[in-house]
Amino acid sequence: MTMPHPLGSVIQGSLSQGLEIRLHPDISVEDMRVGKFLVVRGRRSQFFCMLTDVALGTGSQRILAHPPEPDNFFLQEVLAGTGTYGTLTLIPMLMFTERTGEQAPEHGHRGRKNAAKDSGGTYAGLVAQSNAAVELLPVKTIPAHFSQVYEASERDFRIIFGWEEDPHRRNFAIGQPIDMEVPVCLDLDRFVERSNGIFGKSGTGKSFLTRLLLAGTVQRRAAVNLIFDMHSEYGWEAVSEGKVFSTVKGLRQLFPGQVQIFTLDPESTQRRGVNDAQELFIGFDQIDVEDLALVRGELNLSEASLENAIILRNEFSKTWINRLLTMTNEEIQEFCETKMGSKSSIMALQRKLTRLADLKYLRNTSTTNYVSKILAALDEGQHVIVEFGSQSTMLAYMLATNVIARRIHASYVHKADRFLQSKSPADRPRQLMITIEEAHRFLDPATAKQTIFGTIAREMRKYFVTLLVVDQRPSGIDNEVMSQIGTRITALLNDEKDIDAIFTGVSGGQNLRSVLAKLDSKQQALILGHAVPMPVVVRTRPYDSTFYAQVGQTAWEDLSDDLVITAAAQAKADLGL
Repeated sequence: MTMPHPLGSVIQGSLSQGLEIRLHPDISVEDMRVGKFLVVRGRRSQFFCMLTDVALGTGSQRILAHPPEPDNFFLQEVLAGTGTYGTLTLIPMLMFTERTGEQAPEHGHRGRKNAAKDSGGTYAGLVAQSNAAVELLPVKTIPAHFSQVYEASERDFRIIFGWEEDPHRRNFAIGQPIDMEVPVCLDLDRFVERSNGIFGKSGTGKSFLTRLLLAGTVQRRAAVNLIFDMHSEYGWEAVSEGKVFSTVKGLRQLFPGQVQIFTLDPESTQRRGVNDAQELFIGFDQIDVEDLALVRGELNLSEASLENAIILRNEFSKTWINRLLTMTNEEIQEFCETKMGSKSSIMALQRKLTRLADLKYLRNTSTTNYVSKILAALDEGQHVIVEFGSQSTMLAYMLATNVIARRIHASYVHKADRFLQSKSPADRPRQLMITIEEAHRFLDPATAKQTIFGTIAREMRKYFVTLLVVDQRPSGIDNEVMSQIGTRITALLNDEKDIDAIFTGVSGGQNLRSVLAKLDSKQQALILGHAVPMPVVVRTRPYDSTFYAQVGQTAWEDLSDDLVITAAAQAKADLGL
């Protein structure tokens, strides 16, 4: 096996600021791009590093004062590598330490049980064998002077990120590193156990990234999904980005037997060719004051109006909105005199709530418990997409999403409490991931502590419910909520406040700012957090006919039993037993 060619040598650095590398004379600085992965081979360990900056250096100030003429190629070549050279700044992410003898574990890296034996000598088996001899450690030191730097190999990536065909883990390939043809995998079990975020400015492909990840969780059965589809992009079909008009498949087309669509606008859904979607309506008797507090900006409600709404609710219980909308001025006056309400505030509340009549999915009362239908589908392992059709205004989206999610969460709290008491595997709720768009509207600092989504984000996996938030303005999300986001998948962002928000609660995040700022505007993302061993920049996987064929090939039931953890074992793990 031939040794790879070294790119440069470590000349200085620190654990906090990173390593400075001087490129060898035969290496062009133009081949080094921010976000690339390199390996520094120290005396005892190897350091897996991300390239965060590229610079030019000179050996003498005289060269800067008297540079060679543009057409003097001979002098330029003489100076290259000696008088002039390129330097790199690397941030070590992980350390490789070779195990020897009895140190090698029986199960390999991250619990791969006898992976080499099971794989029958395939490439994956060879990687698994090498994994058993490699220990991944957090970086707590740096390599010595003049340690050599090499390009990261496919084996290095496989050791760290695994491979999608691993029969013992729910791995899902989200993309490939820049300048390499090797998959970067997310650990979906770790992904769904915490709330996650997909961020990026408008036009960077957030919807395609979201659809990709949702397809992965459906294919790998990592969780059941409840998707609030504001623009009808995830259910049946969506328009592809690009100059030529084309469409891409939605989750219902990819997984017809596992995905159900509920629609708040049946006419719009039928016009798009979806004939088997179930109708979904919400009654005024299902709307609480907390739901109105979330949309107070859209309805222009004052604090006094909300306080009087509480008085009305306490008096009329669930029928308070219907009663308010039918009350005359005299009845409002009489009510205020007996219940200490404010007539002007209640009349303003009545006038502004008439806007709710424009929402197609609202009824005076709902005779069918549609939330129970959604819960029944989720309990059966079905993934549910709630389409809004023409009802995609922020008022319509935020109101319906909050009303439905609040009841779903209440049901899961009840189930989790019952499971905690019985400890029976049969009572364990299925892991649920709720996807919301325009997340900063639900999770801004003023309302995050009041909305159900702020509660879910803070509770994380306590009640088996997590969030997948999709947003272009992460700076609008409450810092406490952002600190709870487990995995962050971020496309290009330009606003400094948004970039700062991405690294909220992330150790060493400042070193990655330059990487994030230099992403391409399409099909590139920075992934960091709970589901990956280290931050990584990827060229995201295309969502196309090739992907359709790949996700349809995996028969989850045929995967190794070693991966399917029994409900009893999982229950003990969740309870900390």
